[in-house]
Amino acid sequence: MNVIEAPSPNFDPRTVPPSILVLHYTGMQSGQEAIDRLRDPAAKVSAHYVVEEDGRIFRLVPEERRAWHAGVSFWRGRRNINGDSIGIEIVNPGHEWGYRAFPEAQIVAVTALITEIRTRWAIEDRDIVGHSDVAPARKDDPGELFPWKRLSEAGHGLWAEWPAAPGEPIGEGEEGAAVFALQAGFTRLGYDLPPSGKFDADTTAVVRAFQRHWRPDKVDGIADGETRARLIALLRSLA
Repeated sequence: MNVIEAPSPNFDPRTVPPSILVLHYTGMQSGQEAIDRLRDPAAKVSAHYVVEEDGRIFRLVPEERRAWHAGVSFWRGRRNINGDSIGIEIVNPGHEWGYRAFPEAQIVAVTALITEIRTRWAIEDRDIVGHSDVAPARKDDPGELFPWKRLSEAGHGLWAEWPAAPGEPIGEGEEGAAVFALQAGFTRLGYDLPPSGKFDADTTAVVRAFQRHWRPDKVDGIADGETRARLIALLRSLA
């Protein structure tokens, strides 16, 4: 695998080995624009890698260093996870600039890169996540068009499909035991959602983030039977 060196000054030391892999989209009008920003000292952002639409891979920060890609974030009890993670920026204009499918060459390159990274670090499948998973109230990337199922079939990340669970959809404004159980399930999976029994805006954001990753055909923040069934199936796979 050929990696193009494009060093960024935006990093600092790690205190622990990376154990989380966070996938992003660049959300800018071109890959070069994104790389320029990630290398700009004034921007104070970076990532370890950028993967272009044609499959070229750029290394901006060594994996042994802490890149600045996740911002305010949480996954499985860890906050501000830049220090725990490796960040991969995938060139795509994103929802603001004309979100589109990720090209074949790009997905092949991302998969190969993840395969290599996991030979060097102990990263569990459950800890391969999107920026929207670790910051659901702020971020949408890499979004519902990213092929998480295909990545899982290649051996990276979790995926589960299951017949729909019984019961009516649960949405914002509802309260009760069903909401509490739903929130507890998302918390167990890794999201920052302390169970309260009230389906509030934070719960909607987490449901929407979950759907972008594991239910990409329905991204509305409403926990219908299929959304709940996929959450249950994922949790059973971790048992």
